[in-house]
Amino acid sequence: MFRTALRNVLAHKARLLMTVLAVMLGVAFVSGTLVFTNTLSNALQNSSAKGFDQVDVAVRPGVGDVGNDGGDTIARPPELTQALLDESAKVPGAASVIGVVNGFTAIADKDGKLIGGGFQSQGANYWGDKDARYPLTDGTAPKNAGQVALDAKTAERAGYKVGDTVRLSVDGPVLSPTVSGIFTTDDGNVTAGGSLALFDTATAQRLFGKVGAYDEIDVKAAAGTSQAALKAALDKALPRNAVETTTATQLADDQAKTIAAGMSGLKQGLLVFAGIALFVGTFIIANTFTMLVAQRTKELALMRAVGASRRQVTRSVLVEAFVVGAVAAVTGLVAGIGIGAGLKALLGMLGATVPDGPLVVTPGTVGAALAVGILITMLAAWLPGRRAAKIPPVAAMSSVHATATTKSLVLRNTLGALFSGVGIAVVLAATSMSGSDGQAPMGIGAVLLIIGVFILTPLLSRPLIAAAGPFMRVFGVSGKLARQNSVRNPRRTAATASALMIGLTLITGMTVMAGSLQQAIDKMASASISADYIVSMANGQRLSSDVAEKLSKTPGVTAVSPLSDAPVLIDGTTEYMTGVTGATIGKLTKLTVDDGTFKVGGTQVVVDERTAKSLDWKAGSTFTVGYEDGQKQLLTVAGVYEGNEVVSGIMVDNALLAPHRTDAADPADMQVMVKTSDGATSATKDKLEKALGANPAIKIQDKKDISNEIAQMFTLMLNMLYGLLAMAVLVAVLGVINTLAMSVFERSQEIGMLRAIGLDRKGIKRMVRLESLVISLFGGVLGIGLGVFFGWAAGELLGTSMPTYELVLPWARMALFLLLAATVGILAALWPARRAARMNMLAAIKSE
Repeated sequence: MFRTALRNVLAHKARLLMTVLAVMLGVAFVSGTLVFTNTLSNALQNSSAKGFDQVDVAVRPGVGDVGNDGGDTIARPPELTQALLDESAKVPGAASVIGVVNGFTAIADKDGKLIGGGFQSQGANYWGDKDARYPLTDGTAPKNAGQVALDAKTAERAGYKVGDTVRLSVDGPVLSPTVSGIFTTDDGNVTAGGSLALFDTATAQRLFGKVGAYDEIDVKAAAGTSQAALKAALDKALPRNAVETTTATQLADDQAKTIAAGMSGLKQGLLVFAGIALFVGTFIIANTFTMLVAQRTKELALMRAVGASRRQVTRSVLVEAFVVGAVAAVTGLVAGIGIGAGLKALLGMLGATVPDGPLVVTPGTVGAALAVGILITMLAAWLPGRRAAKIPPVAAMSSVHATATTKSLVLRNTLGALFSGVGIAVVLAATSMSGSDGQAPMGIGAVLLIIGVFILTPLLSRPLIAAAGPFMRVFGVSGKLARQNSVRNPRRTAATASALMIGLTLITGMTVMAGSLQQAIDKMASASISADYIVSMANGQRLSSDVAEKLSKTPGVTAVSPLSDAPVLIDGTTEYMTGVTGATIGKLTKLTVDDGTFKVGGTQVVVDERTAKSLDWKAGSTFTVGYEDGQKQLLTVAGVYEGNEVVSGIMVDNALLAPHRTDAADPADMQVMVKTSDGATSATKDKLEKALGANPAIKIQDKKDISNEIAQMFTLMLNMLYGLLAMAVLVAVLGVINTLAMSVFERSQEIGMLRAIGLDRKGIKRMVRLESLVISLFGGVLGIGLGVFFGWAAGELLGTSMPTYELVLPWARMALFLLLAATVGILAALWPARRAARMNMLAAIKSE
């Protein structure tokens, strides 16, 4: 039986090629994802590990002492002072210490644009005369506030050299220091495409609001002192709770775990799409083996008649699947290694800096590729093999088995209806849940519904394909024959159409959600904000308070309100209050007030309805608030407004909140709202930018800019999804080709007869192409329909937290997706149609 199975594989090489390609693509995606993420993770870990070469134990701020006033004081972490650094240097076993200060630093290129991407734009201090962490390649270390050193990659990208003047900003004013030196670094932000600027320690402490203090103290052990011994000595010498110490080994381990966790999300996302491609490929594999088994029915029946058992027949089919899967897995692994290398190179071409390192192919990657390829193929082939083994030899020889029994059809349709009904019920139930509670049920319901529709596809194929009858009649005999052929074997048509259906379901669903979310956010912004501009930091951090002052003094500005936040204690629980300018906030927002009046000033505050409900407040309610400095105050709720994702929380006048901040030097403003007399125009925006010194760290956005920024995010996400799901569509194309090729082979005698009675070669080609077109459009209609349903359901779930959300159907995109399905059908039919048309009619008539 084993030799027979191998001979069958060799005898049907061309027929099994499509199956090999389908499995290979899925395996290549899986192995490519693993190779790429493992390579990137390994390179980042090696790069970050080098950053701990100059430290054996890191001293960081501890949790601090608990307040002595019954817990009414908001605890702030203690500072690492110069005294702590000096004490660390005196600890037995300490060879040297470095005080580390860092923070966000935006560097402008020569065109005034921000270098690096927001969070990767960093600044730090250069320690002493020679800092081993940052080897200088040119120039000297920064000595005063008028000098700065740049990392070599940033200097190269922006074209800066020693002696040039560079424009940069930390949290407010624009600075113009001179580049004193260029250095190299293994800093992870820089290797990821960011920038790093170094100041002398005193300047860095002043710029980052850490005068006389440090973010971290790095201690280097003397020769013969272990990291553990040095840590123990530091723990003994330094105040308990004021600091916490960590060895460099532990820091490297923690960093490796952080990198692995970051890679995990990317890896899981890519593997999901690999799973989709494999899931789609499973249909093709099952379809192929079903047809191969059907073509060998008499052969299998003869084997049963001469003594082969059912298990032997099933085993022979599984052996074929094993060989096909093994070949596909090995080729997929090789292709995946190439994909992994290609993705790494692509990141470099797109401007992302990837640390140097070898391509990592782990035993786990090899094992996963082989296991996925072989198991998926054998699993898909098991049911056709089992079904073939159950056919009685006599019935098989007379082909009585060819038509599915009424019992099997009833069972299939019942199961399909059951799965679909339960899936729809679960999805609908999930839409009434709130937020994350409904995500898991909706996912389960979606899977059940897709399975149910797949099972019901043979039943659905007849009425839906029949609807194409008027269109098909335009093509005469070829059209009529194509429609009949497409429903002749509903199961085969269903398996082929389902592969395309799944890909289009996901694409359509994501497109519907993205479009609806975009409109909801646009509505939310226009419905709740009257301000012409929102001013914020490029990296999402806080603004310096002088930004609001400069904007308020700019000609043409009619109203300004900074939005700051501060932690407070309410009923023993830490909450956050939003500080605003009470006199102008009403002009800058347009919020619906459900209870009371919108009045912010003195001890009166306003609160969004969700917070009010959670704290059991209403207009007129009073509550005691504990500020950061331990002071308490009685406040009154003046009104309850409808909050949203743009504006929410407890609003209090900044004049009341600011005096209670424990560190007035800390930047407090999250953003600044601005209203102008001329509205949002390019001239007004230029005026505001000039007022702020054309600061590269600050973004000035009108509502359209904010909407476009969000749209870019959705567009990027959708483009990534389209690219990844193209894999599933490509597999679906192979499935259509496979089905048509097998269908042409099975109908050789029929095609020969049609040619004999007068249907020309063009008519045969047209018949096969139209058959492919109908099957593809059938899958496209099902996919788009399911995608719209899932998009609506997901929107209903989101609508519980986003009142402005409403379903937006992207008709143009859906028409494009249907056109894509039609294109898939036409392209997939090219080779089978040509093969059918070139068939020798006499040889075809004589074939069995």
